[in-house]
Amino acid sequence: MTTKTDLLYEGKAKSVYETDNDDLVIVEFRDDMTAGDGARKETMTGKGYYNSIITSKIFEVLEAHGIKTQFVELTKPGTLVVKKLDMIPLEVIVRNIATGSLVRTFPFEDKTPLDPPIIQTDYKSDEFHDPAINDSISIALGLVTQDDLDFIRKTTMKINDIMRDMFLDAGITLVDFKIEFGKDKEGNIILGDEISPDSCRLWDVETQDMLDKELFRKGQDDKVIDAYEEVFNRLLNDDDKAKWNL
Repeated sequence: MTTKTDLLYEGKAKSVYETDNDDLVIVEFRDDMTAGDGARKETMTGKGYYNSIITSKIFEVLEAHGIKTQFVELTKPGTLVVKKLDMIPLEVIVRNIATGSLVRTFPFEDKTPLDPPIIQTDYKSDEFHDPAINDSISIALGLVTQDDLDFIRKTTMKINDIMRDMFLDAGITLVDFKIEFGKDKEGNIILGDEISPDSCRLWDVETQDMLDKELFRKGQDDKVIDAYEEVFNRLLNDDDKAKWNL
């Protein structure tokens, strides 16, 4: 059993701890919900529970399709054991449908399907407020090489294909999402962080009702946890719940 030791990092919604295994860390999902670059913060009871299990489910499906992730084990709801990574400070954003900031920034009509999907990257930095970044700047800053970027893009497109099918089977449209990658001790680039309603824009296929963090951004706090629970119930089957003793 992996034992938690010292706090390594505390983010807006997760805490990362060292363990007695140098190759593994423990990630605890908290119930904190933030928006506006952390300007607004609330506690949403159950959020960490749902996000940790949804992330575990998605990462298991991705692994089954050949995508390497840092996921090792969900020890209990809210707590994951994962491989220690040297995270690449880039947020990779995939957009299948034009909405949100894309519509506000560029002359897209809202809810326009994007084929092929758009991939963009942001520089993950609280100090610089996560600005958009292109390949040339990423390479000039020494964050990645061109080969790294090519691998990340190819892998991201495969992840998008797998996840779109997974969500569609659950009656959910995967509108857009953001992911992060890191390097393991051998230098391999693998998927890290989380994939959950915090990091995805999800719409009900029939009603187009929001099932993600956008509800919180729009001040509909009373609907947030119900939406997360809905995603949880649609993605997990009885075997999943039995496996994780839910």
